Amino acid sequence: MVGSKDVPAPPWRKPRRPPQAKRQLSQELIVETGLRILDAEGFDALSMRRVAQELDTGPASLYAHVSAKEELLELIYDRVLSEVRLPEPDPSRWKEQLRDYAQEMHRVFRDHADVARAALANIPTGENSLRMGEFTYGLLIEAGMPPGEASLAMDRLTLYLVGDAYEGSLHWARMRASGMSSPQEYFEAFVAQIVAYYRALPVERFPHLRDHVNDLIAGDGEDRFTYGLELLLDGIEARMPKT
Repeated sequence: MVGSKDVPAPPWRKPRRPPQAKRQLSQELIVETGLRILDAEGFDALSMRRVAQELDTGPASLYAHVSAKEELLELIYDRVLSEVRLPEPDPSRWKEQLRDYAQEMHRVFRDHADVARAALANIPTGENSLRMGEFTYGLLIEAGMPPGEASLAMDRLTLYLVGDAYEGSLHWARMRASGMSSPQEYFEAFVAQIVAYYRALPVERFPHLRDHVNDLIAGDGEDRFTYGLELLLDGIEARMPKT
């Protein structure tokens, strides 16, 4: 009798897996899947087709929830910003709070390195993007900075945070392309090449770059980020109306 429970299946026949119920597609599921791909495989690996493959469906089924890859990137970026923790604004401590905010953004960008590539040249429209903007802009205005100047200060601070994270994402991409799995190994090799090149420069044309190469490479990424942030905050403070 075919299919009898008394007769075992031949050893060469693969056991069948029980069918698994598919999760119902939603914008949230698509965004979470896209973010997981972005974190694990990098910006260039993310596509509507790749997300559909991960969800065991066709790309066309995604478009009922997300119009295109551009919208998916905007949604992923806004999803990442939901991880940023903001305090209650206190204009009397605006510099300290802006510093904490910037460090918090830096932490989140470090956890999701490639998402910064989705942030450049985008005007904040997502709920969490607007939350960041309202916090920083409102904090500066309430601290006494004119709205027009506060707008420029917020814009430059945001560009610094995103630009720093974007540079980091490019290094991650190069690390993956090189086949290295250790960031420390990659950066040590990268710095060693720069040092060797600068020390080989003709001293009569590039005396400062050649002679001070050790100072040029001193400090890690965190040191440099903190230094740049303090420069910006000091500059904003210098433009605050004196009370």
